[in-house]
Amino acid sequence: MTDALRKVLTDLMETPGLAGHEDRVRNRIADWLHKVAGVDGQTDRMGNLWATFPGEAGAPSVLLFTHMDQLGFVVRKVESDGFLRLERLGGVPERALAAQAVLVCVENGCDVPGVIANKSHHATSPEEKYQVVRYRDLYVDAGFASAEDTKAAGVRIGTPVVYAPRAMALGEFRVAGTSVDDRAGCAALIQIARRLAAREGGPTVHVAFTTQEEFNLRGALPLAQRLNPDIALQIDLMLASDTPDAGDLGEMKLGEGPGMSLYSFHGRGTLNGVIPHPALVRLAEDSAEASEVTLQRSAQTGVLTDLSYVQLVGEGVASLDLGFPMRYSHSALEVCDMRDLDGLVSLLDEMLARIGPGFDLSRVGGAV
Repeated sequence: MTDALRKVLTDLMETPGLAGHEDRVRNRIADWLHKVAGVDGQTDRMGNLWATFPGEAGAPSVLLFTHMDQLGFVVRKVESDGFLRLERLGGVPERALAAQAVLVCVENGCDVPGVIANKSHHATSPEEKYQVVRYRDLYVDAGFASAEDTKAAGVRIGTPVVYAPRAMALGEFRVAGTSVDDRAGCAALIQIARRLAAREGGPTVHVAFTTQEEFNLRGALPLAQRLNPDIALQIDLMLASDTPDAGDLGEMKLGEGPGMSLYSFHGRGTLNGVIPHPALVRLAEDSAEASEVTLQRSAQTGVLTDLSYVQLVGEGVASLDLGFPMRYSHSALEVCDMRDLDGLVSLLDEMLARIGPGFDLSRVGGAV
């Protein structure tokens, strides 16, 4: 499956889709759904995309979803000399910005490449050499000579800007590039849609790709309210802890299998998070064993996903965060391992096959 996954992932990583501006990546995902699963997705006012695979009466319905948007910037100001000032959209790390290549996404598709300026080394004072420049002091050089040039190119205040899209192989199994978060999840769910289209039996499954996750989780909630699932399985990155600077985060390693979150709490702003439903934890563990997939475990503060809001829909939704290990989150070059995505697809396939009529979501006597 790795080659098929890699092809889809590469295509989606190379397609820009800033939060609130997901049209292009949504269209690519819709094309892939039609190509590999023979289904036409639906969309709503928020721009979410989903396809429903009807199942057995009496089985819990499942929302299996991931977000399709990416973080980035919008143009805040156009200087008279044509330089662009940016406003961050999402959790963009300031220390990773200087000298990065970007793409200014113009409405008519005539995108403009640019670079976030880094003050020339020969003009940098000793005091500046070890300082992180605030994003509000940075500017983009996109080759314009005046504000009139930017306007003629279709660039104005509010125009979306993303890290220059790219995908490249690292060794035999790993991929580095932009928006691995969460185009890797999108690629995995496209493969699940292929399997659901050919299955017999099982629960009703809504395979969904949500918008504006990087802008405080705004897209998934109205979709969940519309679909009113019994179970929600959310797919996103799991913070890898196998690099020299992240060893205290846990035991999540690239190439060692998909991950399951046992606890997440943002701890900033929303004060939101997810403690998973015990029946779904057992389902994931049993399915991993049956499909011979190593299932890694995560418990993190500082992490937040769409599931934080989806779990509160209606009378409450049984919820579980699953995902894949990823290094260097929210930077211009994130890294994942294709073997983990393969394992994630196998795990989800087995989990869905085990959800049928009588699947118990009660909490009576359900101590873990």
